Amino acid sequence: MKHSASIGKQFSFEAILEDWAEGMDYCAIPVPSEVTQALGTKGPVLVMARVNESEPFQVSLFPVGGGQHYIRIKAQVRKETNTKTGDLIRMRVTVLDRDSVEIPDDLLFALRSEGVEKAFQSLPPGKQNFIIRRLNEAARPETRERRIQEGVLAALQRREKLSDQS
Repeated sequence: MKHSASIGKQFSFEAILEDWAEGMDYCAIPVPSEVTQALGTKGPVLVMARVNESEPFQVSLFPVGGGQHYIRIKAQVRKETNTKTGDLIRMRVTVLDRDSVEIPDDLLFALRSEGVEKAFQSLPPGKQNFIIRRLNEAARPETRERRIQEGVLAALQRREKLSDQS
């Protein structure tokens, strides 16, 4: 089910930062039920988010059942905003179009040099966005480079699969 009516919608709310997984550095906040209802979907929703005055970051509102969503808040964002478990934080989110994919220049260059740009673009948008999000989350240049290669590999595998079908 498409939630295209929600694309571009903005929501602001406050929530308590929760420790999501015991013993792991994984924190999340609950999304108020009125926001979930306004989105009109119980599935994952891609958003551009800000915690307090943080830099915007892309993340998915993930469903946890019972019509409830959560948003994961990464360690890097918590560090930038000096927040910890139990803190009340202000969230601002803008709903993005999951089908719209912007390929970063360095990945595009790598795809073109391997001749697999079209194969990458034929991957499902969710898969493309997952690869790009992992790429953009890389803290070290060597991690980013490795993830660019993972994107190229996914495109090569896609091209192989498509040529097997014809």
